[in-house]
Amino acid sequence: MKNFIQVSVLAAIAAGKQILEVYNQDFAVETKSDNSPLTIADKKSHEVIKAALAGTGFPLLSEEGKQLPYEERKDWETFWLVDPLDGTKEFIKKNGEFTVNIALVKDGKPVLGVVYVPVTGVLYYGAEGAGSYAVTIQEEVTAENVDAILSTATTLPGAEQPGIYTVVASRSHNTPETEAFIEEKRKEHGAVDMVSSGSSIKLCLVAEGKAQVYPRLAPTMEWDTAAGHGVAKFAGCSVYNYETKNEVVYNKENLLNPWFVVERNN
Repeated sequence: MKNFIQVSVLAAIAAGKQILEVYNQDFAVETKSDNSPLTIADKKSHEVIKAALAGTGFPLLSEEGKQLPYEERKDWETFWLVDPLDGTKEFIKKNGEFTVNIALVKDGKPVLGVVYVPVTGVLYYGAEGAGSYAVTIQEEVTAENVDAILSTATTLPGAEQPGIYTVVASRSHNTPETEAFIEEKRKEHGAVDMVSSGSSIKLCLVAEGKAQVYPRLAPTMEWDTAAGHGVAKFAGCSVYNYETKNEVVYNKENLLNPWFVVERNN
């Protein structure tokens, strides 16, 4: 697992570098068939990650890769699930709240998650048997020094927890159902604080302990959440289906996620 952590961390940081090169200049925006935006940064990030993970022996399912039919992937036991640029809308707005998401999924559950925020240099990662961590990347990361840099990471959740019950809400996708969920929490806890963010940073805020819960009662795709799910899960959080209360699973025939909730277990 240590080797997979290093490989995926290096891939995420290298992809982030490509993304920032595009971010810091003018770029064109295309529209995909589902009306979601696409930039050259999404494509460049995908190519970097694809190349970096090629030697691991596991297949890759990426938002920007060829969308494989279920027949072709249904028997995958272990695979990489990647969103090369999560939060393209935030990227286009230039608010910095976008991420690189890389997850290793085994038997439908994430066993490793890496979320990298290129603008701030904050790297979140979590793995089965290892726990979850955060570190700010402030220097060039190579295969030779990645282990030393990761050894300086802070264990999640952090020491400072909010005194008031805190809910994470989406920057771009709020719904009436989410408002109702928050209202229930107000009844339960009295005062409720709100934190807003874009992309998979929202899952990481719960993993960090900066919020107690993140309800996502709106559509997302599997690649949007798998990496953050891994970070949250190994930081002592549950990521569960809003309807069934079962853990969210991956590599379904339909890659659309159910509505879900990320919640601290303590």
